[in-house]
Amino acid sequence: MTRRIKGLLFLSLAISILSAQALSFQAEDVQIKTIQVAEGIYMLQGQGGNIGVSAGKDSTFIIDDQFAPLTAKITKAIEEIAEHPVEFVLNTHWHFDHTGGNENFGNAGALIVAHENVRRRMGVEQFMEAFNRRVPASPKQALPVVTFSESVTFHLNEDHIHAYHVEPAHTDGDSVIHFQHANVFHMGDLFFNGSYPFIDLSSGGSFAGILAAAETVLEQADENSKIIPGHGALATRKDLVAYRDVLKTVHQRVGKLIAEGKSLAELLAARPTAEFDESWGAGFMNPQTFLTIVYNSLTQQK
Repeated sequence: MTRRIKGLLFLSLAISILSAQALSFQAEDVQIKTIQVAEGIYMLQGQGGNIGVSAGKDSTFIIDDQFAPLTAKITKAIEEIAEHPVEFVLNTHWHFDHTGGNENFGNAGALIVAHENVRRRMGVEQFMEAFNRRVPASPKQALPVVTFSESVTFHLNEDHIHAYHVEPAHTDGDSVIHFQHANVFHMGDLFFNGSYPFIDLSSGGSFAGILAAAETVLEQADENSKIIPGHGALATRKDLVAYRDVLKTVHQRVGKLIAEGKSLAELLAARPTAEFDESWGAGFMNPQTFLTIVYNSLTQQK
């Protein structure tokens, strides 16, 4: 059995448990929390990826929509801050905890927008190696109606909402959304604030790409920027710098061990993330699972 296969088997076992826990919630127990980010811009937290909302005189525009059973609660929370129903949904990537409400919002009249790879993946069955799980194709009403290859800009609510695709990172269809006037970013799952990120290698993801995406946003952000992560609390540039620094250190250390010919088992035994694990390894990704993903990603590049 190759080191790669052993790594995937270890990863499938570890993360399938986490996946089952994450999807076992009861919708009636979930509370939607609304956090104001800037004038007319909000972050909604419930179960799944953080939702961004632009609520203004022109339209109501949202980024991601969590799980289908939560649509009614999400809609109610939006109605409390917006004068219009949701007219646009922009998906940061294809994963079900960010696109699960697409069908409901689409049926209600919202226009769904995403990178072309999001529609491509949602349109056919996917197999997520990390979850050891098959994800069926989404119904037509859930698919993005408008897609882009590089970028798209919405001129709404006295802002320029610029969405741009990054190179393969969390998946191969990730987008960053930049509210240029408000100085707000939504990074989707390119940014797990305060925890190790999940990288979906079976969806074209790349650890090096996650690091590069953080660098890209840091080049645009300043000390007054607000950053909505895919998971975790509302962040600042300082938080993203801390995340980038951890990823950069892990990249260097794991890369060095791989260059020395270390196996996955030897890498895990070396504990190259030990100093970060207490703070960064208590979330969705435990240290061993995270390092297995990093190892597999970097060895794939060789």
